[in-house]
Amino acid sequence: MVISSLTSKIIPSPGAQALLSYVSEMVYSCLLNSLKLSKGLHTLGGKPLANFEQAFDKMMEDEGGYVLHEVQGDRGGQTYAGIARKMHPKWEGWNHIDYQETPPTQLVRDFYREHFWDKIKGDDLTHDVIASSLFNFAVNAGVPVAIKLAQICVKTAPDGVIGPKTISALNQTNPELFVAYYALAKIARYRDIVLRDRSQLKFLLGWVSRTLKL
Repeated sequence: MVISSLTSKIIPSPGAQALLSYVSEMVYSCLLNSLKLSKGLHTLGGKPLANFEQAFDKMMEDEGGYVLHEVQGDRGGQTYAGIARKMHPKWEGWNHIDYQETPPTQLVRDFYREHFWDKIKGDDLTHDVIASSLFNFAVNAGVPVAIKLAQICVKTAPDGVIGPKTISALNQTNPELFVAYYALAKIARYRDIVLRDRSQLKFLLGWVSRTLKL
């Protein structure tokens, strides 16, 4: 694997080298499995419309559920159900938390639909697996980044804004093959983050595991 052969050059730490080698092998396996599935192009695809509830439940599982926590080194600061207080200080749920109350679950659902699902135009996407993957990564990395990487995968202009051309390309692509390519693009981005800021290395395995679950 190319990534494996380069780990000793880009990251001298033996632990980081082993981790990146493991990551590259897992992604390669994921890609091979998707290539096998791609023979069923347009027969393995999604439903007429992607399912927000299904994507939301999967995302909440990855975010750890309805839990309030703060991880040292996490740039989002205090987080509830994956909602970072520093990034979304005006979310209504913080009022409940400040009064030591549990925010209604509907507030969480409404937040993710408004700020992420609607922004990626999930209701306009045909394939559940593509919509779920795009939605999940938008939550993790931000909407513009998630859209831009998806546009690169389907070869539309990578402007970070999802319009008719990108929606059409996503709906016409092979969903299983897209997810494999998208996983490679996401992990390459995580690699770049770690190379720029070594303090983020402790999050790398979690990011990769999240990517390979989709």
